[in-house]
Amino acid sequence: MATTPDTATTHHSLIIGAGPAGLAAANALAARGLPYTHVERHSAVGGIWDIGNPGSPMYESAHFISSKTLSAFPDFPMPDDYPDYPSHRQILAYLRSFADARGLTERIDFGTTVTDVQKDDAGAYLVTTKKGRAKPKTTKYAQVIIASGVQWTPNIPDLPGNFTGEIRHSSTYRDPSEFKGKRVLVVGAGNSGADIACDAARSAKEASISVRRGYWFIPKHIFGMPVDVFADGGPDIPMWLEQAAFGRMLRLINGDVTRLGLPKPDHKLFETHPLLNTQLLHHLQHGDITARGAIADTKGKTVTFADVTTGEQTSADFDLILLATGYKHAVPYAQELAGDEQQPDVYLTAFSKHEGIFALSFIETNGAAYVIMSQLAAMVAQHIEDRTKLPKRWRAFEQVIATDEPDLQRGIKFVDSPRHTGYVDGVAITKYMRKLSRRMGWDFPEIGDEPPASQVEANA
Repeated sequence: MATTPDTATTHHSLIIGAGPAGLAAANALAARGLPYTHVERHSAVGGIWDIGNPGSPMYESAHFISSKTLSAFPDFPMPDDYPDYPSHRQILAYLRSFADARGLTERIDFGTTVTDVQKDDAGAYLVTTKKGRAKPKTTKYAQVIIASGVQWTPNIPDLPGNFTGEIRHSSTYRDPSEFKGKRVLVVGAGNSGADIACDAARSAKEASISVRRGYWFIPKHIFGMPVDVFADGGPDIPMWLEQAAFGRMLRLINGDVTRLGLPKPDHKLFETHPLLNTQLLHHLQHGDITARGAIADTKGKTVTFADVTTGEQTSADFDLILLATGYKHAVPYAQELAGDEQQPDVYLTAFSKHEGIFALSFIETNGAAYVIMSQLAAMVAQHIEDRTKLPKRWRAFEQVIATDEPDLQRGIKFVDSPRHTGYVDGVAITKYMRKLSRRMGWDFPEIGDEPPASQVEANA
């Protein structure tokens, strides 16, 4: 670290990362005319959606799993000519057009990596950055917004036995051609795992998917509408009734998935992250993919599986095991301030118990993440502004952060898994943020809101 920190403007904020969360943060601070510095280690805007960004988990067949209609930033809709579920390249283009339209791109310091964040005795933050071959630089900030994302540190489980074939995490996967001529086993049936297994079905010599539990398969369209648009247009009913009614509909649409070798779901609908991939069922129905149980042992290139229901064991040979086993909420440059890798110490997924630390990339939800990020960013910006303009309200909300424990699950009992630690329901968190904003006297951005006049004038 540099011996003498550079002193930034009083009450200056630092935004780390120029993916969706970082752009939401910058947009919110710029809208209020708040001073900030924005750094990004890559050479361009996009975060994980830039497949050329080193370490990005993106792959060629990746698409949004929520629709363009409900998933865009609240005051910046996606283009009309986009499909219902845009590709990763279209999402990247959308993010870059948003950043350009709002005048955010020109304010980002690209090629700058944050290596350390420390809190000083006065409550400010000393941030060390590295740019190219230059010496590390340490600068003082009043606030730090962590927006670097949580899909950069792969969660790699230890496999039993001794597999002598190739083992890779899905973060290294890009294109179906990688599977050509290989017997491929995909471990994990989240949305990425299901996508990649379908790629393997078309390209690999043999394709299998290993699942530890049963899942509910939600189609991306119902009656020709994106499923989230269909659900959003329905009546506001209790969660237990929604689970029962929609669950019955899915059983009628998909039938009994155990006939395809998959275990029966061991949880109610919506108690895990939504799995929007009926293409996997298509390939299972056609024999292009074989469903396997959890891995019990490996020896050489032979993998032994245990049926999750009966415990019965089967074996098959593979050349490649691809681990679609998710990511850790790691913040290597500020882990002590962020909290545990699987359960960050933040209120409403964004407000740290450390005054001046915020996060806009920890959100794990079944809702439209960009909308929620934008709404959280607006609240963060308001709280930062209150620190100097309305210190009494700022102190009042700091007390809320320290003591409030809202129920953000809307009656859903999410499964006991690392990913669902701290998971929130999109409807529940949005309703609570709206209620809290009214209580605090804050503006709360709704879908379709126009940008503040101050920002329109600044970007004219």
